[in-house]
Amino acid sequence: MIELLDSTLRDGAQAAGIAFSLRDKLGIIETLDRLGVGIIEAGNPFSNPKDAALYREAVRLPLAHARLSAFGMTRRPGSRTAEDANLQALLAAETPVVSLVGKASRAQVQGVLMASLQENLDMISESVAFLAARGREVVFDAEHFFDACREDEDYALRCLMAARDAGAAVLCLCDTRGGCLPQEIARGVRMVREALPGVRVGIHAHDDCGLAVAVSLEAVQAGAVHLQGTLLGFGERCGNANLAVCIADLAMKLNCPVLPPQGLRSLTGACRKVAEIANIRLPSSMAYVGGSAFAHKGGMHIDGVLKDPAYFEHIDPAAVGNSRRLLASEMAGRALVLDRLGERFPELGKDSPQVIAITRQVKERESLGCQYEDAEASLELIIQRALGRVREYFTLQEFKIITDRSLEGESPSKAVAVLKVAVGGKSQLWAAEGQGPVHAMDLALRGALETFYPALADMRLLDYKVRVIDSASATAARVRVLIQSGDGASIWNTVGASADIIEASWQALVDSIVFKLMQDEAKTGE
Repeated sequence: MIELLDSTLRDGAQAAGIAFSLRDKLGIIETLDRLGVGIIEAGNPFSNPKDAALYREAVRLPLAHARLSAFGMTRRPGSRTAEDANLQALLAAETPVVSLVGKASRAQVQGVLMASLQENLDMISESVAFLAARGREVVFDAEHFFDACREDEDYALRCLMAARDAGAAVLCLCDTRGGCLPQEIARGVRMVREALPGVRVGIHAHDDCGLAVAVSLEAVQAGAVHLQGTLLGFGERCGNANLAVCIADLAMKLNCPVLPPQGLRSLTGACRKVAEIANIRLPSSMAYVGGSAFAHKGGMHIDGVLKDPAYFEHIDPAAVGNSRRLLASEMAGRALVLDRLGERFPELGKDSPQVIAITRQVKERESLGCQYEDAEASLELIIQRALGRVREYFTLQEFKIITDRSLEGESPSKAVAVLKVAVGGKSQLWAAEGQGPVHAMDLALRGALETFYPALADMRLLDYKVRVIDSASATAARVRVLIQSGDGASIWNTVGASADIIEASWQALVDSIVFKLMQDEAKTGE
């Protein structure tokens, strides 16, 4: 079985825009452990106080699968191992595994460390022996290994031998610059296995050529048994090998499972959790776990998938914890609408007037600028309205927005929305101030309606996006507004489109509230 080492909290934390709090790091450790990752490299305890504090907390976590690893470098040139502050910090972290990086490149030893070639070999040997003698399992990361082989293959191997002879458990070959092609990686792994029979070889790849997953798979097929990366692939520069994709490829394509039983089915959930903690959006196009990994938009594709998913899907989405999405668009046909109606309305067929009407309306709305592939709540409302299943929850009677921005200083713009709505013959006038007109509209509309629908107090506007549809029309261009809303229990997206950004926002906002009311009504049966 291939051993996984996740470096999200160390290599991943070096990515631009990524910053983890202590609580964030503990949450990621727990998520990776539940997934079944074997080793979690949680940071460098010598580099900053936050990582040192993390290890004090993390070593007390009741981990079911993972072992923690502390990351650090070999001793400094001219120092003694027993007095090296970095090695002492690695011991103080009290992790069962230590990831120790050392130079394998002749040029870097002389040009970066400013040390002799023998001194570097001594640094590797003495540092590994120091940690191994104190009960640590040492993973030796041979930095720039593949570049080093081009310079002086004999010296690169001598660095590995020094680590092996001193007690390193794994010799990890690092493509530190991310510039190698798959065949070069495979050749290097085979060369090490032949020169040092019996050693456990690892691979650590960067994605500067967009090949980190490919070279990692090549390394495994060439005999590597230890694989490093970050779960979502983010890291310094272009990132690291995407472990989520590696995990799925190994299991689904190479019949080489790397997680405990049932772990693969929790892969998508774990990726979404880590993305949430990292405060990034999980790329929808990410293989296996992205929101669009099993999304179908073309009418012929949708029709084919409904007949047999294997026509357009290489695996069952459920195998990695993901799900299929059939996207509504001007390219989708009645097959999609019929699938959305599903078992709720078995009496309807492709030629039913309701199905034809819904399909026509979706295409007409998309021609005006709406897009329903990421606004499934608005699509559901189109369907339900066509079937006569959405009642009129409220009517807008009056509406005014006042905006104000001070030209002095840097005060943010403010907006006041005043509106009057009617519900069941009763009117309610409400005003609210917000940071911009959409925020003010949201607060005013929900404020006016909460008297009639108290559950709206739990609803929040979570995200707001504007897309110019026809930039050639300049200020007269149509815009599409996408609003994401939530109530603590669920999240939904709605869309609106118009040449007037306020009107487009109003469409999406009204859909959002109506969808919430309709869902609540369905739950209570009232």
